[in-house]
Amino acid sequence: MQAAEWKKDYEEFEEVTRQFFAGEVPVPKYKGFSGGFGSYAQRGGKASMLRLRLPGGRVSKEKLGFVVKGIEKYHIDKVHFTTCQTIQLHNLNADAVCELAVKALDYGIVTRGGGGDFPRNVMVSPLSGVEKGECFDVLPYAQAAADYLMGFIKTVKLPRKLKVCFSNSPKNETHATFRDLGFVAREDGRFDVYSAGGLGNNPRMGIKVAEAADGSKILYYIKAMVNLFVSYGNYENRAKARTRYMQEVLGDRYTECFQEKLREAMKEEKLDICVENTEIIKRLDGTAIEDRRVIPQKQEGLYAVEYHPLGGCPQPSKLKELYEAMSGMDDIELRIAPDETVYIINCTAKEAEKLLDITADSAETLFESSVACIGASICQVGVRDSQKLLERLIKEAREWGYVDGVLPKIHISGCPSSCGTHQIGRIGFRGGVKKSDGAMQPAFVLTVNGEDAEGREHFGEQVGTILESDIPAFLKQLGAEVAESGKGFDEWYEGHAERFVEIAKPYVE
Repeated sequence: MQAAEWKKDYEEFEEVTRQFFAGEVPVPKYKGFSGGFGSYAQRGGKASMLRLRLPGGRVSKEKLGFVVKGIEKYHIDKVHFTTCQTIQLHNLNADAVCELAVKALDYGIVTRGGGGDFPRNVMVSPLSGVEKGECFDVLPYAQAAADYLMGFIKTVKLPRKLKVCFSNSPKNETHATFRDLGFVAREDGRFDVYSAGGLGNNPRMGIKVAEAADGSKILYYIKAMVNLFVSYGNYENRAKARTRYMQEVLGDRYTECFQEKLREAMKEEKLDICVENTEIIKRLDGTAIEDRRVIPQKQEGLYAVEYHPLGGCPQPSKLKELYEAMSGMDDIELRIAPDETVYIINCTAKEAEKLLDITADSAETLFESSVACIGASICQVGVRDSQKLLERLIKEAREWGYVDGVLPKIHISGCPSSCGTHQIGRIGFRGGVKKSDGAMQPAFVLTVNGEDAEGREHFGEQVGTILESDIPAFLKQLGAEVAESGKGFDEWYEGHAERFVEIAKPYVE
């Protein structure tokens, strides 16, 4: 669908948005409307956010330029890389959100369906196509899927949102084995297909509904998933309107019902696709580089630079620095990862060196690369301020001085929605409250031992609820014990799972 066809939709968006900012539309009603355009009012109802839909987390130089121009024109002071591989622009007034949503279309960015009950941003392993050891490049298939899914926004009413993702290796960075619909690459060039998984309340692992699926047939699987969701999804109770609840509805019949919808789609439609992998041809500079944030690509002589702004929130001015540097580099693009990291791919050694300097504010340790949702200071449904907690923990951890790896990457969600993917964190925190000294106090539910790698995936086990004010002391004590062992957290935990609970016990009782 062309940009001109989408622009008509945004006329109503602007009208209702301006009514909201004028106080003529209440927050709940506006939320139900604006989410379908990738925008929500922030807490307090005085500003908006805009979510830029970026299939596979791909940000070309041109798209980055659009973001930079918007930042400068509207003095945007808050940007967030999300765990769904999108960019969120925050603290926007009515003029900013209305203009940016429409202007984005000229750069191939459609915010439509970025929220609400629609197919969401298609997720892809961030280094697909350049990663050594990947099964194969899944990005072309994901792009075809993203284009196809946009057609459902105007034609099908879904019970709730639908998340589709592709994984290029057993790393399973996109959580393809436990999303609404996940395509998992195999060594033989085909896909295993998983369905009806998801994080959030009552998380569920996906059900494998197909093995060795031909990549040319992926759109039939998407059509089958949509039709299955429409047939068996819960339109009455929003709390149970995600695909994972269909496991309860259909039970052991789930795979059979999915296959039935698949056969119908293959009989009724012509959805075969043919994809072509684009070879990267770039003049090399004849030099090499080694750095903990530089990843050699499978293309000899090219590199990806890893950049993890703390909390996934880069300084807006940093994006301008990156854009200006990238403008003189060929075939460069950004890839946003599901853990709020950004990779700048297809760099020569000299380009990588320059980009390392620009991104020197990146996380310095595994712990500093921890994940946090945008938090309750901005999000309407948030319970706790995830960003504030992470900022405090990083500041204190630098004073503790533990060796890198003693504390793991943690995942913080401000509420049960799991935007911080706390359930797959080695240590996870989910916003809540706890009674202390006769009053309800800010707190987080503590989980441990989450894992997302294919074949080992499982959700973290709940340990208890810890006061927010006690979290630094708990992590400091934990880190001291791990450091004394001379091991990193993962290795230590393998033999000390019960000891972890003992350390946590005084804080969660």
